[in-house]
Amino acid sequence: MEQNTNTQNKTYLGIILMISAAVCTSFGQLFWKLSEANLNIELIFGFFLYFFGAVLMIVAFRFGKLSILHPLLSIGYVFSTLLGSFFLNEVISISSIMGIIFIMSGVILIGGETN
Repeated sequence: MEQNTNTQNKTYLGIILMISAAVCTSFGQLFWKLSEANLNIELIFGFFLYFFGAVLMIVAFRFGKLSILHPLLSIGYVFSTLLGSFFLNEVISISSIMGIIFIMSGVILIGGETN
């Protein structure tokens, strides 16, 4: 029983790290977009965030199953859509909302499979 709890705790840590990786890479891409391809602080910060997200992803794989953790990176699509809407005034269409609902449903179903 104790080993099962330890395994679940490790998996939860992996899930948190993987979602953090998705957030970091999404913000990294936002800063790339804001830099408008000029070599400035936004571009450099975007590269740093993207790199940090990649490192988090690599570390996350130590704490859970690939089949559970890797699909969680798709939550980055949700964050990118929301960031584009809030910071770049991009319009979120009905089909995007439906896609977000499907992605979040999949994330919940896959992330809940911690055994």
